[in-house]
Amino acid sequence: MKILVIGGTNFIGLNVVRQLVDMRHEVTVFNRGETKADLPKEVKWIKGDRHHLLKYKHEFQQLAPQVVLDMIPYTAKDAQEVVDTFHTIAQRVVAISSQDVYRARDIVWQRETGMIDPTPLTENAPLRSQFYPYRGLSDEPFAHDYDKIPVEQVYMSASNISATIIRLPMVYGVGDYMHRLYPYIKRMDDRRPAIVLEEKLAHWQGCYGYVENVARAIALSINDQRATGRIYNVSESAITVADLVKAIADLVGWQGKIIILPRSQMPNTWKLEANFNQHWVTDSTRIRTELGYREIVARHEALKRTMAWEREHPPEAVAEIGQAKLLDYQDEDAILANLKF
Repeated sequence: MKILVIGGTNFIGLNVVRQLVDMRHEVTVFNRGETKADLPKEVKWIKGDRHHLLKYKHEFQQLAPQVVLDMIPYTAKDAQEVVDTFHTIAQRVVAISSQDVYRARDIVWQRETGMIDPTPLTENAPLRSQFYPYRGLSDEPFAHDYDKIPVEQVYMSASNISATIIRLPMVYGVGDYMHRLYPYIKRMDDRRPAIVLEEKLAHWQGCYGYVENVARAIALSINDQRATGRIYNVSESAITVADLVKAIADLVGWQGKIIILPRSQMPNTWKLEANFNQHWVTDSTRIRTELGYREIVARHEALKRTMAWEREHPPEAVAEIGQAKLLDYQDEDAILANLKF
């Protein structure tokens, strides 16, 4: 099958491309060519800007892909341009969405109030009522108009091309430019005597996925026509933050202690304004049942590979990663001193 991948040279996309090639598909990547990537030699490449897709329609017609994988649809406009460009060329679009579409996300971050949504969240769980979840929270250019809910609406309501939606979790692994697990690995490598966690955060459950497993789910949804018209969650089994830290500690061989404290004993700089009574865990039964999805890398091995990569590729600037404050040990040292640890 001929597949066109919009994006495809970064963290998740690169893994998807490799798996599609292994499935013996004919893969072409369309992007600006700004990211160096070790693509399989069989992969073709079209250089261009996704914000001007119609300019390349003749090349797309010559390519004649059956499926278009849109790795980076951030806005309704992005999605609509794909529909307008490919509705007479391709049979189906597989679009990458996010589990930030769920109302549970905004309950966690206190943008919505009311009853806690029961977890795990199925694909039919309530969605956010407020749009643009990162507007005003990030300086990244995409953040102002980013929203996967209208992206999904455009694709699923299109009458002239079929679509599949994949809702991704927090993805970690080899090549993770967000370095999600680095703060914990670094603290252990620095031989910190303890790692302090706020009580409700410690017991909070989030949705995670190792990059190769997530890529497998995406590749299956492309490969299998039964995915047409479907929305799928992809995630690992639930795990608390404390258990995730413990799993990393076991791999690192860290002998320190995980200390769990009530919010009242945490420094103000460590107090997240969040409702951690709301877990953010999704149910991936549908894709497992319908497409036969299974993780190809177990969590223990996934964490092991991630740990090795993070050690070899630390972030250039700690301030650029999430939870950078966890690597400023002054506050944690003060907590430990008060505990006479």
